[in-house]
Amino acid sequence: MKPEEFKAILPTIPHQPGVYRYYGANHELLYVGKAKDLHKRISSYFTRQVTAYKTRRLVSLIQHIEWTVVNSEQDAFLLENNLIKEFQPRFNINLKDDKTYPYIVIKHEPFPRVFLTRRRIDDGSEYLGPFTSVGKVRELLNFIRSVVQLRNCSLHLTRQNIERKKFRVCLEYHLGNCKGPCEGLQTEEDYMRGIEQVRNILRGNLAPVIAEFKAQMQAHAARLEFEQAEIWKRKIEDLQAYQARSAIVNPRVGDVDVFSVVQDQQYLYVNYLRVLKGLVMDSKSLMVEAKVEEEAADLLVRIIVHLRETFRSQAPELIVPFHIAFPDPQVKVTVPRSGDKKKLLDLSLKNAHFYREEQEQKRRLLLDRKDEGHEMEVLRQLQEDLQLPDLPRHIECFDNSNFQGSYPVAACVVFKDGKPSKQDYRHFHVKTVQGIDDFASMREIVYRRYKRLLDEAKPLPQLVIIDGGKGQLNAALESIEALGLRGKLTVVGLAKQEEEIFFPGDKESLKLPYHSESLRLIRYIRDEVHRFGIQFHRQIRSKGTFKNELEAIPGIGKRTADQLLMKFRSVKRIRELSEDELRREVGPSRARLIWNWFHSEASTAPLPGE
Repeated sequence: MKPEEFKAILPTIPHQPGVYRYYGANHELLYVGKAKDLHKRISSYFTRQVTAYKTRRLVSLIQHIEWTVVNSEQDAFLLENNLIKEFQPRFNINLKDDKTYPYIVIKHEPFPRVFLTRRRIDDGSEYLGPFTSVGKVRELLNFIRSVVQLRNCSLHLTRQNIERKKFRVCLEYHLGNCKGPCEGLQTEEDYMRGIEQVRNILRGNLAPVIAEFKAQMQAHAARLEFEQAEIWKRKIEDLQAYQARSAIVNPRVGDVDVFSVVQDQQYLYVNYLRVLKGLVMDSKSLMVEAKVEEEAADLLVRIIVHLRETFRSQAPELIVPFHIAFPDPQVKVTVPRSGDKKKLLDLSLKNAHFYREEQEQKRRLLLDRKDEGHEMEVLRQLQEDLQLPDLPRHIECFDNSNFQGSYPVAACVVFKDGKPSKQDYRHFHVKTVQGIDDFASMREIVYRRYKRLLDEAKPLPQLVIIDGGKGQLNAALESIEALGLRGKLTVVGLAKQEEEIFFPGDKESLKLPYHSESLRLIRYIRDEVHRFGIQFHRQIRSKGTFKNELEAIPGIGKRTADQLLMKFRSVKRIRELSEDELRREVGPSRARLIWNWFHSEASTAPLPGE
């Protein structure tokens, strides 16, 4: 917008609270902002000396300005927030979070199960959270199950099924982790008391849980049942230890959300602590890129609203480092100067500083490399170090593995422009090799990989890395020559231990400088093919485990297999059972199928791993 054009519209801009919108060419929405005084705020972009490059860039692109007058700053915030969410203008900070956070669900069913999930389903179940960390949720669930006896099976425990004696207690009952509702050994009323204890623990309200456990302990002690009393005493001690680990302020602080912010020229680093009944239940840190010059208080308000919506917080009080105009008048805003709330704010600020240092360290170590120019520089260095005829913009790496000669598999990872191209990663089942023969396995998978690329007329890599040294390299080269690709791509071997690089026909290996960018990239590629291959190998081994041997029996389903394995713990023990013993567990028809399967001539060979 030219200065004379802005001067023409300036007298029409009101001195009222509202929302303003900057548009660029083709009516592209560039930026949405709010102001207590629209006239002063909009004119500040054009009449003062702007120092920030991004703000200067925004001003240079503005072609058209629109504004909407509202009754208050709170109304301005709500309208601004809605417009940003709907249109995502490129000069506004982006708070969109594609991550799916975990919940703890109390399932809507008889004798409700309690478990981790990432999906909210509208089925009447109760969802607690979300939480920031899956690891924290699993740790919390393990703690809950150590103090509250809940079922972890998926049986359909209707009253009719229980009365018909359809189920039997499992190992969890005998270990004392479950009270056996499946056999009617626990009433639904008693089970629901445990569910209420779970709710209290997750909400930080431990006092009623501890009080109930103490009553149980005292009742057992009064009846001289000292072993049972000791069990309840240990549970009380576990709860008190959990409370001691989490409570860092007076419980009278109640439910609060704590926010702190650290800012530099480019980013804001925000930490959020969710505090329930004085317990820090969760923490979240995030980094936000400031697109244009904005007041830290305005940015913090938007971030707070976003985080409270994301984590469904209903805390009636905010603890923040400076005054903010929060849009919800029902929420109290506190800027503490001393006391327990100041301790919480200091803790949050410490987390924000740690998070900033972590992000800066990542950038220094190039672990979050977003600079395409740097990637090309590393590839050019790799081309020079390996004397490659072409820039290696497309690199592939192979690795194979087996378990005592069983389940031979291989993996291929693909890097394009120095970055993983995960949609191009490939797994291989080795089909033509029996026993342990890494060379033959490498020969097969390299042939299959490049035969397919040739058949589909897809581009070939400039560099192929064979993990394993000279033997695997020579085996791969046999396939390369068989396909007529010698000279059309460069193939090198990488020794597993010394990180030496072998070229075909060379007696001496090449050792790159230990801290060179080229070797860092090669290590990254090698580690990635190891990770990808091991992940696949574990999947294959798990599919070949004892459990699936049972499910492979015609007429035997997953439920029967699970039932037998839960009782006898291994297929080896099940194989040794008599037909009468099997009949008592699964009935005559299925017992006959299982016994025949294990005692036919075809099943005499041991299973892998036995």
